[in-house]
Amino acid sequence: MLGRTISRVIPAAAAVLMTVVVAVARHTVNDSNDRDRKNSKVAKIVVLLAIVIIVVGIWVVKNSQKTVQPGIADNADFALHVTDQLDLEQLKSYGLPIIIDFGADSCVPCKEMAPVLKELNEELQGKVIIKFVDVWKYQTLAEGYPIRVIPTQVIFDAKGNPYTPSDPEAMQMNLYTLPDSEEHVFTTHEGGMTKEQLLNVIREMGVN
Repeated sequence: MLGRTISRVIPAAAAVLMTVVVAVARHTVNDSNDRDRKNSKVAKIVVLLAIVIIVVGIWVVKNSQKTVQPGIADNADFALHVTDQLDLEQLKSYGLPIIIDFGADSCVPCKEMAPVLKELNEELQGKVIIKFVDVWKYQTLAEGYPIRVIPTQVIFDAKGNPYTPSDPEAMQMNLYTLPDSEEHVFTTHEGGMTKEQLLNVIREMGVN
C-alpha cells in the first residue's frame, strides 16, 4: 500500500516539476539579464517543488505507519479491557507478544498503570496484544494464572511461550515452572510497571 502510494505521488510531483521547468524555459529570452532572472526563477521553483515533494512523502509515510491492520480495530481479541474468559490459545494464534495485566480499577499502582496500558494498546495495535483484567470485578478470569498480588503482568512472546527475560532478577521477573518436568509455563512481573519498563520488555521480544 505504501509503495503504491509513494509510486503515484513522486512521479506526479516530478511531472509537475518538469512541466513548470519546460514552461519557464520556453519563455527564456536571449538577453543575458533576462536569462539570469529566468534562471533564478527556475531555481526558486525547483527548490519550492522539491520541498513540496519531500513534505508529501513524509506525510504519506507517517500516515501509512499509523494504519491499523484490517480487522484489528473491531476485533475483541485486541481490545484492552477483558470481561469474558480469556482464550489464551486464540490470542497466541496471532503470533504476537502478549501482555496481560491483572489489576483493579481501584488500587493505586493499577490506576497509575491504566493510562500507560491504554496508550501502548493504541500505539502497538497489530504488534503486541495488551489486555487488562479487573480481578475485583471478574475474579474468575484470574483462575489458572499465578496471581498473588495486583497488579501482576503475565507475559508471553510471539511464539506463545512464556517470556524469557535477559536478566530476570534485575527486571524483577518471576519464572514459574512445573515441579515434575520443570517446564517453563509462566513469566510474571508483580507490581506496577512504567511505560519504559514495558517497552524494554516489548523490545526484548523483538518489537521496535
